Amino acid sequence: MKFSVVQECPQCGAPLEMDEADRLLPCPFCGVASFLFSDDCYRFVLPSRESNRDLIFAPYLRFKGTAFHCDLKGVHYRILDITQLGIPFKRFPMSLGLRPQAMKMRFAHADVAGSFLKCFLKTDDMLERAKRHSSAADMGEALCRIFIGDAVSLIYLPLYVERGVIFDGVTNRPVAALPKHRDILSSIADHGPRWKLTFLPTLCPRCGWNLTGERDSVVLTCRNCETAWEVKKGKFVQRELGVVSADSSESIYLPFWKMAVETTGIPIASYADFIRATNQPRVVQRKWEDQNMYFWSPAFKIRPSRFLYLSRQLTVMQIPHEPEGRLPPGNLYPATVPLSEAIQGIKITLAGTAVNKKVFMPRLQDIRLSIRGASLIYLPFRETSHELVQEHTRVSINRTSLNFGRFL
Repeated sequence: MKFSVVQECPQCGAPLEMDEADRLLPCPFCGVASFLFSDDCYRFVLPSRESNRDLIFAPYLRFKGTAFHCDLKGVHYRILDITQLGIPFKRFPMSLGLRPQAMKMRFAHADVAGSFLKCFLKTDDMLERAKRHSSAADMGEALCRIFIGDAVSLIYLPLYVERGVIFDGVTNRPVAALPKHRDILSSIADHGPRWKLTFLPTLCPRCGWNLTGERDSVVLTCRNCETAWEVKKGKFVQRELGVVSADSSESIYLPFWKMAVETTGIPIASYADFIRATNQPRVVQRKWEDQNMYFWSPAFKIRPSRFLYLSRQLTVMQIPHEPEGRLPPGNLYPATVPLSEAIQGIKITLAGTAVNKKVFMPRLQDIRLSIRGASLIYLPFRETSHELVQEHTRVSINRTSLNFGRFL
């Protein structure tokens, strides 16, 4: 479940309301669009009723994403949205419950008045605890676990101290009593935090034209010079772009990551290597020995079951049509999954395509990946009453499943 954040326009200062997944912020007042970026995880502050007190902010670590679990039976998954206290205080609430969804938050930064406590909880530790208490732990021995998260963030609960008692700054209710003669909160304060948000002007670094996308897009496109741009380390980085031509002008174009990968542990350098490694029911042709191997992944959010299906089908099929360079005039679906997330999913794709899982799965942990190149490819889909059908491979996507992905 998403939550709302209030943020001022960096150009004119007007208040803007956004979802946590939004990155492109168009201002309806001054007309300027900015792209939001943070070097660290995103940090949010719950609103406090006590603005005149010296506030102390307690950190809660949040993970929102999908946990994939591989065993001898196949690939399993579970959607997670968990929040856990990031400091070792047993008397504090262990979770924020529904507060983040019920209240409008703001971004935390160094200029927010108050003292921020350090977060001692690591994401891996939180996910390990969640795994032990989830139904995924009953699926058998895990040969590989991969967490693909579209949101790892910190949410801060405002607190204040009065007469030796810590109060919740949202409800004004007491939380815990401070031990006498011990200022334990000051001892774990994060003095002089250097967090900051970066607002990038959405101008094409190559030609200066306006970059386009939707609010939750992680890749923006320039229709003037036909380029695609993703943000890394506070700068727009160009991604190789391709478009497979369509048979109809009314086709909808969906984005996919096409990745060239070298592997160790199980060597997969060519398409023939992939067919043999995953034991596909195909006779290896001689020309496949020299055919480069590409892994495909949706560049848009969708249900985990459809993510597995699309990645598996397109990777096995290897789209035969050469992409063109030019963007179609319209009907571009937003790219909402960054390349880094798609790379994490390559092992899941391998596990899903393997036919003899009892032989392949124990070797999955030994595979090491190195990315040789990646490109963003738009594939045309024909729209029917209930589905979108890829025009060349006949791979289909349920429209409801696609729409649901915008809310994951």
